[in-house]
Amino acid sequence: MYDVIILGCGVVGAAAAYHLARYPLDVAVLEAQNDVANGTTKANSAIIHAGYDPEPGTLMAQLNVEGNRMAGDICQKLQVPFARVGSLVLAFDEGDLHTLRTLYHRGVQNGVPGLELLDAAQVRQTEPNLSGEVVGALYAPTAGIVDPWQYALAMAEVAVVNGVTLHRSAPATAITPVEGGYAVTTPKGVFEGKYILNATGVFSDQVHGLLEEPDYAITPNRGEYYLLDKSQGHQVSHVVFQCPNEKGKGVLVAPTIHGNLLVGPNAQPVADRHDLGNTAQGLAFVRKQALRSVPGLNFGENIRNFAGLRANSTRSDFILEESQTHPGFFDLAGIKSPGLAASAAIGKWACDRILEKEPHLGAKPDFVDQRSHVMFQHLSPQEKNALIARDPRYGRVICRCETVTEGEIVAALHAPIPPYTINGVKRRCNAGMGRCQGGFCAPRVQAIIARELGLDPCEVLLDQEGSYLLTGETKGQGGNAHV
Repeated sequence: MYDVIILGCGVVGAAAAYHLARYPLDVAVLEAQNDVANGTTKANSAIIHAGYDPEPGTLMAQLNVEGNRMAGDICQKLQVPFARVGSLVLAFDEGDLHTLRTLYHRGVQNGVPGLELLDAAQVRQTEPNLSGEVVGALYAPTAGIVDPWQYALAMAEVAVVNGVTLHRSAPATAITPVEGGYAVTTPKGVFEGKYILNATGVFSDQVHGLLEEPDYAITPNRGEYYLLDKSQGHQVSHVVFQCPNEKGKGVLVAPTIHGNLLVGPNAQPVADRHDLGNTAQGLAFVRKQALRSVPGLNFGENIRNFAGLRANSTRSDFILEESQTHPGFFDLAGIKSPGLAASAAIGKWACDRILEKEPHLGAKPDFVDQRSHVMFQHLSPQEKNALIARDPRYGRVICRCETVTEGEIVAALHAPIPPYTINGVKRRCNAGMGRCQGGFCAPRVQAIIARELGLDPCEVLLDQEGSYLLTGETKGQGGNAHV
């Protein structure tokens, strides 16, 4: 029996595993999909929010500010791309200015450092490409941008290196109380654990329902985005928000950690928890709203549209609690924005609850809290030459748009949590993230995956189960068989 079973390996589940791995606990993570960070974590605004938006006294407020601080430390230690570029919330009229003053005082109460209210002249000096209609802004210097899947992957990899067991393609189909804990049934078998952490995102109420009727419901909300080419990355240097409303933080325009420009999202309730489709209506709304903030955006430079689902719930706050009728079963649910920013602190909250039940535990003296992640294009010429001398594969560029080398891809395929798919490589190495979106490099990445993992090329997936790119025939003892 495991001490702790974590259901879900998005950024929240990964953060919980990262913190629990510091202690002599037998921990398993059961992820429904074939890779980590493949749900909400991979499709969001990639923002580490400062913490002025949540209502004071809520878990959101506390954990947003704490998670913001922790994110900087973790990203530095684990070599995750992160930058504190700061954010601006724009005001277009007197009503918006009133909202900014409210957010400012709320942020002060929440302990957000460095907040400033800027007038129109200060805003234009800060961001010259903003609309001339802007009359003021709230500036938050601690807001940041991050690579969200690298953030989750890094914490999960460190957890695995320190003894946590990860099972992919293992969705929970039943949860049953047993002596001393719970049995979780999955397609990979039955796993027993003393404590359960439910970090399954938009499915958390359904997973809770495998054990008992939950007293909350997840109401998924879809957000659609434009990803603009690096030619548009100069348009703004801060994360630019419009005033928030009851539907969320509004359409943002933000630089990405890789130099692109991200625009979105809208907010559309959806019934289907797998609905990641883009719509003409939704994208038109995003475009119209974004141009209000930055009129010079060139949407002809769009290289990709995508959508993500937020785990909105029937409660206004994060749902972090132990079941009253099934002790040891904890929900880490309703993690909508600022969930990414708060994730490290949510993981620590979960770890602290386990330690309260196991007060005799002390931290491991040999915990490895570091990770190496080479991004070839960011190295100096001297570093590149030295790396190529050690391993010539770093001298062969596979993805021309992002200057990703064969050495980086091979290293990812033999990492503690290796990818099995083309998009898994993409999230780890950036191969396919550029202007051509994998049009040039995807076949080469596919061949490297097949070679390194000993697979038939027809077995290599694009992303999730069933997303085959090639079909063909192989000959076995029974004759021809389609693959």
